[in-house]
Amino acid sequence: MWSKIDFSATGMQADYARVPYSSDISAYGWIPVPILCFNGGSGPTALLTAGTHGDEYEGQIALRNLARELSSSANLRGRIIILPALNWPAVSAGRRNSPLDGGNLNREFPGHANGGPTAMIAHYVTSELFPLADVVLDLHSGGRSLDYLPVALARSGRNDAEAAAILRLLKSFDAPFGAITHGAGAGAGSTLYAAAEQHGIPALTTELGFGATLSERGLRIAERGLRRVLHDYEILPAMDRIEPSSSVILKYQSPHNSIYAPCDGLFEPFAKPADEVKANQPAGRVYPLGDVAAEPAELKFPASGVVAYRRFPTLAHTGDALFGLMSLMEDVA
Repeated sequence: MWSKIDFSATGMQADYARVPYSSDISAYGWIPVPILCFNGGSGPTALLTAGTHGDEYEGQIALRNLARELSSSANLRGRIIILPALNWPAVSAGRRNSPLDGGNLNREFPGHANGGPTAMIAHYVTSELFPLADVVLDLHSGGRSLDYLPVALARSGRNDAEAAAILRLLKSFDAPFGAITHGAGAGAGSTLYAAAEQHGIPALTTELGFGATLSERGLRIAERGLRRVLHDYEILPAMDRIEPSSSVILKYQSPHNSIYAPCDGLFEPFAKPADEVKANQPAGRVYPLGDVAAEPAELKFPASGVVAYRRFPTLAHTGDALFGLMSLMEDVA
């Protein structure tokens, strides 16, 4: 992959990261991954991405709006690199995974220079963009399959200094909820922010919407959080008075405490994201799809906690995630 952008040059530049792709109708073609670079000179670099999954929209629109504002800003100190449609094939198709190779970009890191299109995008971010970055934000939402509480997520860091920097970043973004996670059951070390952690870069991701549509609340959280972080890193001046963080810091529970569909069926939930639940509390029902006379499968929460997400579509298949749980940090052993 390559781009014509000179990341050391001051001013604004717009181009593509070009993903070589040989197809039946274009032997020597490339796939365009849009990049915007705003360089105000000396200062830290923020790498901002969205569209890692193509059916998640709050981050894509927040970064487009930020880019429009930056194009007329003379107050930039440092550098902001924006990729609002990181997995362009998935974004253009409105799908979670790439239609070209089926790749889930947030399961491909650190990527491979000679892999398929999705692996090449991951490799470009890891090898070309991470070395430039002082902070990384990868904006996500629940997409078509999940209804999520509004949360910023980060890994725990490899040492005390990294843990402190990550906690600072979570509080700086100030989503209603912040969470520390190792990603068990959701990509673990193959995600973008896990790869950033391995490079020693403070990084977070988000879940800000649901159902493959645009959440107005999620968009506001994304835009406000971006501004807060860019101010905190002294890349942009504050537009408004910066309030202290009110984010509630949580920690993901083990995937053993998640609830999965026991059969193909229709899912009736009894709880919603951000609800506090108790162990053995009824969680919902799944009505078996193939036997309309059968009793529904009764679901119960296996542990106490806060509902992180629930499945958005009613139709569910065996193994689909229906609920996930978090706990307050002080409640986690």
